[in-house]
Amino acid sequence: MVTTIQLNEDVKRILDGMKNGKETYESVILSLIKFSQNQKRNQKELLIEGCKEMGEENLKITKEFEAIEDLSQWKWDGN
Repeated sequence: MVTTIQLNEDVKRILDGMKNGKETYESVILSLIKFSQNQKRNQKELLIEGCKEMGEENLKITKEFEAIEDLSQWKWDGN
């Protein structure tokens, strides 16, 4: 089923600038949708990767604190 949509002249002009030759508005819009979906997927992957790296750093810091947690091994000079 084909439908008609209304666009502001500015939007049409932008879409015209994005068209290659005889490319349809539909193919331009589909390309934009695919690009948007890829960007969202990439952002999600980057966010997950960043969280993993932060988690690893937090584990390192926790292990460092655990190593000094036993204060009986510390020597105090009394000052």
